[in-house]
Amino acid sequence: MQVKDIDTTSVLPVMEYFYTIQGEGFYSGRAAFFIRLAGCDVGCVWCDVKESWDVNEHPLVTLDFLEKEVVTSSTNFVVITGGEPAMYDLTALINRLKKHEIEVAIETSGTYKLIGAIDWYCFSPKKFKEPIEEAYQKANELKIIINHPSDFEWAEMHASKVDSNCKLYLQPEWSKQERFLPTIIDFVKKNPKWRISLQTHKFMNIP
Repeated sequence: MQVKDIDTTSVLPVMEYFYTIQGEGFYSGRAAFFIRLAGCDVGCVWCDVKESWDVNEHPLVTLDFLEKEVVTSSTNFVVITGGEPAMYDLTALINRLKKHEIEVAIETSGTYKLIGAIDWYCFSPKKFKEPIEEAYQKANELKIIINHPSDFEWAEMHASKVDSNCKLYLQPEWSKQERFLPTIIDFVKKNPKWRISLQTHKFMNIP
C-alpha cells in the first residue's frame, strides 16, 4: 500500500489512538485525544515510535470510527501526530471534528504541505529531512529536540525564521535528559524567549 493510494476522505492509517493528557509543549497538561497516524519518511534515529514508520504495518481506520471514538471521549481537543501526519490530506477528518466544535492540533516535522484547516501547528523540525518554507509560516509553536550540543545553534536558526508570535520550546531527548537539561536551563535563562518542554506524560506514566 502506498500513501498516495489511500482514500483519506473515508479512511486513514492509524497506529494508535487514545485519550490522555498532553505532556509536551504549549498545551502541556491539557486533556487531549491523540490520533497517531502511520507512515513516516523522516527517519529520526532517536524516535520513540519507530513502529509507526511503515504504513503497511497498521490498519486503515474509517473516519466514521475515529469521529465516534473522539466524540465519545467528551474531549474538546484532538492532536493529530505520527509518524508524519502531514503526509495525508487531513481535510475530511478535521472537518468532522470541527462539526463538534473540537479544537485540532498537529505535531509535524514540517516536511510536507499541510492539507486541512488546523487550529494549532506544532512544528518540530528534524535534521534528518529538511522542512518546507510553509512550516515556518504556519508554526504556532516551534519545538526543538535537544540531542546534541550543536542543536542550540540549530534551534536559533529555526527560531529566526518563524513568526514573532510563535511559541519557542526546547525539549531534551528523553534518553539524554539528565545530560542536557542543566544546559537547557542555563540557555533559557540567558535567552528567555525560549521555554522548556518536558515529556511530562512519561513522568506521569501515561500514554
